[in-house]
Amino acid sequence: MALRGTIIIPMSQTNGYFHSQTYGTCTPEQMRRAVLNYLKADSDHSYRLVIGTDSQAKNGNGTDFVVALIIHRIGCGGIYFWKRIEETRRYLLKQRMFQEAIFSLAAAEEFLQLFKTDGISKFDLEIHVDIGKVGDTRDLIAEIVGMVRSSGFMVKTKPDSFAASKVADRHT
Repeated sequence: MALRGTIIIPMSQTNGYFHSQTYGTCTPEQMRRAVLNYLKADSDHSYRLVIGTDSQAKNGNGTDFVVALIIHRIGCGGIYFWKRIEETRRYLLKQRMFQEAIFSLAAAEEFLQLFKTDGISKFDLEIHVDIGKVGDTRDLIAEIVGMVRSSGFMVKTKPDSFAASKVADRHT
């Protein structure tokens, strides 16, 4: 379903580390433990699990992608982890938006796999895409939203896609 020329790089094939303002640089196992402790610390609250990706063309050649994984304690903030993926090629806007969605989907699958025995699957996981009804990406909404939904995930677009347009964006 990816566009011709779109590169799919699973999160596990990057450097393997996640970053957090709260927990510093973490291996996937350290992130898993931090998330489980966070959920256990206040098990009476409701939670949302959200993943979003943002990208930025670098000066010269290449594109930086940042994938954010957010555990939102509804009404009480949350924690997040992020990972940078550096590409040596530049993407056209349409390719870049599809690649962002593909990275988010790959991260969602790997996140669920990492937590498969921990009961995380009881939470709905949302994918936030950095496209909206205003601007150059408006023509991509149907295609990208359809791709995410057909993968079994809820999807949010701008202005409701804070994981991509705010959290991941702050690290690109």
